[in-house]
Amino acid sequence: MTEPTRWVTETGDDHSQWYIDRFRRMAAEGKDLVGEARLVDAMVPRQARILDAGCGTGRLSGELHARGHTVVGVDADDALVTAARQDHPGPRYAVADLSELTLEMLGEAEPFDAALLAGNVMVFVAPGTEVQVLRSVRDCVTREGFLILGFHVDRHLSLQDFDRHAADAGLWVEHRFATWDLRAWHDDADFAVTVLRRAGV
Repeated sequence: MTEPTRWVTETGDDHSQWYIDRFRRMAAEGKDLVGEARLVDAMVPRQARILDAGCGTGRLSGELHARGHTVVGVDADDALVTAARQDHPGPRYAVADLSELTLEMLGEAEPFDAALLAGNVMVFVAPGTEVQVLRSVRDCVTREGFLILGFHVDRHLSLQDFDRHAADAGLWVEHRFATWDLRAWHDDADFAVTVLRRAGV
């Protein structure tokens, strides 16, 4: 890992465990934690190959696996990946920095049909690595595939900067929504869900 992520530098020592406990508690309470996975499932063919980049505790990896997809979840936080393996077995999980991610590193011979970056992943990457993260994830996806990302636009990363980073990574904005349940985008929205595809495809 070349530079600490904001997940490391801007949260306390106990943040990962707090995050794990939070999602375990919400799952026990019956909260809906898989809306992002439902959207991705609707966008890909059956038995697709999906990269959950920044998978956290594995809630979306597990749901997509249960829907019949081949899923690899990746996160830079070893504690979160350990929790993912415990709480959502089925997908394959790996610890890796997204800015350095490659198919070879993951032991994958074939690219993915789609990559999901939910849970404010782009907000928490190391400052200055945004373009490289998008390029690395893009290179793990087929030329016809897509990246889908969701993040709060008022936390470190503006939408204008994100769109510039996407263009620098050879990607273009195909769709944008204000929520994961596809409410229309509007300029006052504080959250953006964006579908990116390779330029020229």
